[in-house]
Amino acid sequence: MDMTVAGLTRAYRSGELTPDLLIEQILQRCAHYTDWNIWIYRLTRAELEPYIAALRTKSPQTLPLYGIPFAIKDNIDLAGIPTTAACAAYTYIPRESALVVQHLIEAGAIPVGKTNMDQFATGLVGTRSPWGACRNAFNPKYISGGSSSGSAVATALGLVSFALGTDTAGSGRVPAAFNNIIGVKPTRGIISLRGVVPACRSLDCVSLFALTSDDANTVLHHMTGFDTQDPYARPLAFNNNHRHYGMPLGEFSFGVPAASQLEFFGDHPAQRLFNTTVARFEALGGKKQIIDFTAFQHAAQLLYDGPWLAERYVAIESIITAQPGALLPVINTIIAAAVKLSATDTFKAFHQLQYYRTQTDTLLRNFDFLLTPTSGTIYTIDQIHSDPIGLNRRLGYYTNFMNLLDYAAIALPAGFLDNGLPWGITLTSHAMQDRKLLGFANRWQQVLQLPLGATQSPLPPSRATPITLNTTVPVVVCGAHLDGLALNWQLRERGALLAEKTTTAKAYRFYALAGGPPYRPGLIRDAHQGAMIEVEVWDISAQEFGGFVAAIPAPLGMGKIELADGRWLPGFICEAYAVLDAQEITSYGGWRRFIADKT
Repeated sequence: MDMTVAGLTRAYRSGELTPDLLIEQILQRCAHYTDWNIWIYRLTRAELEPYIAALRTKSPQTLPLYGIPFAIKDNIDLAGIPTTAACAAYTYIPRESALVVQHLIEAGAIPVGKTNMDQFATGLVGTRSPWGACRNAFNPKYISGGSSSGSAVATALGLVSFALGTDTAGSGRVPAAFNNIIGVKPTRGIISLRGVVPACRSLDCVSLFALTSDDANTVLHHMTGFDTQDPYARPLAFNNNHRHYGMPLGEFSFGVPAASQLEFFGDHPAQRLFNTTVARFEALGGKKQIIDFTAFQHAAQLLYDGPWLAERYVAIESIITAQPGALLPVINTIIAAAVKLSATDTFKAFHQLQYYRTQTDTLLRNFDFLLTPTSGTIYTIDQIHSDPIGLNRRLGYYTNFMNLLDYAAIALPAGFLDNGLPWGITLTSHAMQDRKLLGFANRWQQVLQLPLGATQSPLPPSRATPITLNTTVPVVVCGAHLDGLALNWQLRERGALLAEKTTTAKAYRFYALAGGPPYRPGLIRDAHQGAMIEVEVWDISAQEFGGFVAAIPAPLGMGKIELADGRWLPGFICEAYAVLDAQEITSYGGWRRFIADKT
C-alpha cells in the first residue's frame, strides 16, 4: 500500500479505501513488529474508534489529512492517553492534546499511538528506554537513532504515514538518517510546544518524520501556527509558508566543511558515500564552497559541556531530586552533573555562543545551504551498550549545534552503506528557511529515487511546481537613483548591487519633474510615441525592498517597466498628472544626458 499522505488521500477520494479498513491493516502489521519496541502505548481499536467515527460523517475532500495515520513521540500529549517520556514514574494522563496534535486531528489525521524514545529525550541512540531498545527498521541488530526512535521506525516501516518527534540535539534527524526517511528540524518556535514535555525548553522543537518532502510540506503546514501561550513561539515568515515550497530550478550554492574537519569515526563507506553525495550536488548545478567548520563544532560542544545541561535538570527537577532511581542510570549520570553549574558558567557560555553565532551566520549568508552528514557512522545496539555516552556523543557531531545557533535543517536519505544500512545527509540554513530547504530536499529525493523507508515502495513523482529561488528583487531606476547620482545611497545602504545597464522598450516618454533638489525625472508609458530610455537594474534584498518602496515620495511609485529585451521588472513610474506642466526630455534618451546638458 502507498502510505504517503498523497497516496492515501487519492485512495480515500477514489473510494478504494476507508479509515476503518486502513486502521485494521495497520493494527495487523504492527503485530509483526512487536520485537522492534516501537511503541510505549499503542491505541486499541476501541480507543481509535472516536477518531474514525468523526471521519464517517466527513468527506475526504473536506479534510486535508483525512484518515492519515500518524504516531506521536511519548513526550507529546494525546488526550486521555498516558504520557511517560519513557519513565514510568513520570507518567500522567493529559486532559488535552498538545496543540500541534490537536491541529493534526482537526485536519483529519488519526493518532495510532505513542512511540518509544530515549528517556526524557536525552540521547541520540534509541536504546535508553525501559520499554527496550528500539531497533533499526532495516536491521534489528543496529540502533534506530534517537531520541525520537519509535516515531522514525514506525514511519520507515509504513505503520504510519508520518510521525511527530522532538529535536533538541539531533533527535529528529539522526533517526531519519538511520531509517531512510525525511526528518524536518523546523525553525524554533513555529510549532507550539504547549503539551510537550521539555528537555531544554529554550531549544526544543517538535520535529516531523515523513516519507517524502511533498508529505513533509503538507503536514508541516498543519503543524505550524503562532501560539500566544507558548513563550518561545514566533510567527511563521510569509516566505516560509507552504506556498513557497516547490522544485527549485537552476544553479545554487552550498557549503561543505573542510575535509580535515569531516569526521566519520573510521567508517570509510560513509566517507565515500558523502564524497559521492557532494559530487552529485555539483552535478545538479550546485557550486561548492569549502568552509571552516570550527565555529559550528565549538557551539556544539556547549550543549552537553555547558549550562544547557542545567535546563534539562530544571525540566525534570521534581523527579530527579525525589526519585533519582526512577531514571535510567545513564540518564541520571548525564543530567545530575548539572548541579555543579553556576550562573557564572551560564553567562560565559551565552557570550561564547553569541560569538560563534556571529561567525556561523556570516558563513551561511554565502550560500543556499550547508551540506553535512547527519551522522558520521552508525552502531549496533551491543556497541552502544558497551560505551553508551562516548558513542552517543559521536552521533551528535553534526547535529548538536543546530538549535543553539537557531537554524533550520532537513535530514534526508543519501543512499546505503556497504552493510545494507541507510545513511543520510542534512541541509542547514538560517531560521525561517524551512521551505527553501524542503525544496532542495525534494529535488535531491527525485534525482536519487530511493525507495520509501524500509517498505521498498517506489518514490512517487513530486507534485511540487518548479520554482526559481529569489532572495533579491530587481529594481529598474532611471533618475536620481542611478549609480553615483544624488539618491543612489538609498540603494547602496540597503545592500543593493548594480546588476546591469540597459534601456527600456521603445514605449516610454521622459519628463523632468518640478521641485528639487534632488531633481528627479518621471517615466510615462506611451506605446505609440515612446522611445528607449537608459536605465539601470539593481538587485535589492527582498527584505529591504518593502522599506525602499515605502520611502518613495509622490508622484513617483513602483510599477512594472518593460525593458528592451521584453522583460517586465519592478521600477520607478510616475503619476500622469505630474507631467502635465513638466518639461519633456524624451529626446535626451536618459537622465545622465539631460543633467550633463543642464550643467
